[in-house]
Amino acid sequence: MSKAKKQSSGSGTIALNKRARHDYFIDQKFEAGLALTGWEVKSLREGKAQLVDSYVILKDGEAWLVGARITPLMTACTHVVADPLRDRKLLLNRREIDKLIQITEQKGKTCVAMALYWKGNKVKCEIALVTGKKDHDKRDTERDR
Repeated sequence: MSKAKKQSSGSGTIALNKRARHDYFIDQKFEAGLALTGWEVKSLREGKAQLVDSYVILKDGEAWLVGARITPLMTACTHVVADPLRDRKLLLNRREIDKLIQITEQKGKTCVAMALYWKGNKVKCEIALVTGKKDHDKRDTERDR
């Protein structure tokens, strides 16, 4: 007897930040959880997210995702004020946050969001510590491709 398996619609990736790979050298990657509201999860299930100009700020011992756009669905609840560009809290361990703070205080280092994806029924954000590329580095990368 064969059991019918549920087909998944893709690899689980919701959104990628391709510009970050072009503009930065990636030094180290981290996986962080994301604190979301109900309408945001529904929009992510529909794939309505963009990470193009998003970055991570570290303030008061917490990590925040800034600039990520999650477009609300047209069928969103009317009593909820949906702000597509609100700052979202990243869920990391204390050791990881301390490490990020220590490294981003160095000159030329920053932290950006690389991808949003599903891990089970949770939404995860891949963040990376990066160093900026110069124009000639970008041309070399394109030439190598």
